[in-house]
Amino acid sequence: MRSARPVRVLIRLGAVVLAVGVTTLVLLSSGARPLAAFRNIVLGAFGSWDVMANVLVSWVPLLLATSGLLITFTAGLWNIGIEGQITLGAIFATGALRLLQPGGLEPGLIVAVAVLAGMAGGALWALLAGALRTFGGVNEIFGGLGLNFVATALNLWLIFGPWKRPGVASMSGTLPFPPALWMATLTEQSRLSPAALALAILSIVVVYTLLRGTYFGLRLKAVGRNANAAHLLGVPTWQHMMIAFSLCGVFAGLAGAVQVTAVYHRLIPSISSGYGYLGLMVAMLVNYSAVLAAPVALFFAALNVGSIQLPIVMRLDSSLAGVLQGTLVLFVLLAQGARERLLGKPRDTHER
Repeated sequence: MRSARPVRVLIRLGAVVLAVGVTTLVLLSSGARPLAAFRNIVLGAFGSWDVMANVLVSWVPLLLATSGLLITFTAGLWNIGIEGQITLGAIFATGALRLLQPGGLEPGLIVAVAVLAGMAGGALWALLAGALRTFGGVNEIFGGLGLNFVATALNLWLIFGPWKRPGVASMSGTLPFPPALWMATLTEQSRLSPAALALAILSIVVVYTLLRGTYFGLRLKAVGRNANAAHLLGVPTWQHMMIAFSLCGVFAGLAGAVQVTAVYHRLIPSISSGYGYLGLMVAMLVNYSAVLAAPVALFFAALNVGSIQLPIVMRLDSSLAGVLQGTLVLFVLLAQGARERLLGKPRDTHER
């Protein structure tokens, strides 16, 4: 309803004020100057073209992860296993690069195949989580968390085992791939790939169109709101849930492939960089709205990059950005719950 939109805007603005207030109290309790800390975060994210490019580098995998999560959230599924799906995407992309590198194929073709392999790897891991829920009765939260640990263990085993650097295993990851197998970047010093940026923007556009403008999106919303009622109306519920998992895995796997081919150029232990969990916070903060996902993800990416300045300039831990992000999501959810209780309106988790 249109009359509810100003209320939702005020709720989000109030949540921002409260989150900043809590973060300010944390800074004051540690003896730091809040204004100086916030100023350094802003300068660390937007102080030069180079740092702004780094914000976009962080924004790409975060937006890809959020795009996938919007689909599973619409279907009423908490895909906590997205971290493992990003990791499997990176593993599959690395495996494709290692397999095709000696074959003498066109480098651009090898990179494209690696990206497709990453998407397939993410989808495969997501389908496993979906199968555990659909056929095994395992809640997707617990199944996803378990698969995250398995994916991390598999990643470490490959880095320190079959794919280790010659002579010694290293926490820095596998050997870097030759520059010919990297996604093209704006400059030699930059890690920002126009192709990766275009893929992220295209992904959120595809998700928006899928959820707002297709019959499949309408059925997916029906499953998310009431799976039993949707089934009685003839909607194949478990099939839609599995499709939602697989589509989310495709976007997560793409994020992992981008991390390998455009950012790190190798497989590292922390290849997911927490973008899956951060994507969950973004999706909750925007109330599962694809329209708001891109700007809010950009804001979160800017906080992550800008907070790097805190330990350098002020000797503060960079986890302060996480405090601000977490309290922001918490206050938005609390405010929404309070509004629904006071106004007597049922919660609509698929409000657009």
